[in-house]
Amino acid sequence: MTPGAVIPVYNHGGPVGCVVAALRAHGLPVLLVDDASDPDCAAVLDALARQPDVFLERLPVNQGKGGAVMAGLRRAARLGWTHVLQIDADGQHDTRDVPAFVAAAEAAPTELICGCPVYDDSVPRARLYGRYATHIWVWINTLSFAVRDSMCGFRIYPLAATLRCMEGQYIGRRMDFDTEIAVRLVWSGMGVANLPTRVRYPEDGVSHFRVWHDNLLISAMHTRLFFGMLLRAPLLLWRKFSA
Repeated sequence: MTPGAVIPVYNHGGPVGCVVAALRAHGLPVLLVDDASDPDCAAVLDALARQPDVFLERLPVNQGKGGAVMAGLRRAARLGWTHVLQIDADGQHDTRDVPAFVAAAEAAPTELICGCPVYDDSVPRARLYGRYATHIWVWINTLSFAVRDSMCGFRIYPLAATLRCMEGQYIGRRMDFDTEIAVRLVWSGMGVANLPTRVRYPEDGVSHFRVWHDNLLISAMHTRLFFGMLLRAPLLLWRKFSA
């Protein structure tokens, strides 16, 4: 197993250096995906990429979080990695949990290792309660409770199987990506291990979640996945009851 970390970055020049340092302290190589950040952030990423085992993929036009992650996954394959840890650039994920995630991937190398957030008091209540609608739709669209929290951007993908899942079908490229790829990986037959992980929302954090636009994309995604589930329901139910 050859793991590495992919960090999608859009104007998080302040906190991303600490995230990179923590990942390197755990022995992971790091791929930064610059999603057309402003010049100040781009300069920070250029400096980070001069460190050993820190790589940079730069997108000329903003693709959204999902587009940046997908670009990172494809570059990771060219780097020879077999598994990719996805983590946000804003410092909300607890990098102390990285060894547990890597150990879980080593124990189950064909499974999606998916973070299940444990929030502190910094979480905005509207964001917390709003997640439950997506949880319910994911459980409906997978006909299972395999994915406990599909919106958590802290996870490890088995790379080859994830790339196969990405190719040949549409997957949302913005804030809908994390949920959609998780559902489609379950549809493909991939197992899921859910690991608790602490999540905090920094007081000075910058969120790129656009309430109306991204909620509309997420609603369209759930509708798309629901009709996809109907087509796959016999297979999903057979897997469920034959396991």
